[in-house]
Amino acid sequence: MTVAVTNVSHLRLTVTDIGRSSAFYDAVFGFDVVLEVPENAGEMTAEALSFVFGGVIYAFPGGLLGLRPAAPEFDRFDEDPAGLDHLSFVVPSVDDLTRTAALLEELGVDHGGIKHLTAVGLAILEFRDPTASRSS
Repeated sequence: MTVAVTNVSHLRLTVTDIGRSSAFYDAVFGFDVVLEVPENAGEMTAEALSFVFGGVIYAFPGGLLGLRPAAPEFDRFDEDPAGLDHLSFVVPSVDDLTRTAALLEELGVDHGGIKHLTAVGLAILEFRDPTASRSS
């Protein structure tokens, strides 16, 4: 028997600096914030929202994206060990991908340029999350 999955519900990324990462995701994607623990949260509120782990949860069409602070000993992302390799979002058109590339350039984020995968009818834009490593 298999599980009948119809979509992705949510994904949570562990990040090295929640402030820097949320600023990046706000600037690039502008997702709506669903949950985050307020700075001056009382004990009951903090306990009720403990599953956020001091991070933030965003809503986007198709699901939720959470950002969670990493433990201090984990200072950068590495896709080689078992675990998350990458995250991919769908945009409405290649024009939107072109605008995304321009926004990344404006923000100083390196990317690989738009690649047209004609054999499968896709265009992709790859970039590394610049907040995946601790600040220098």
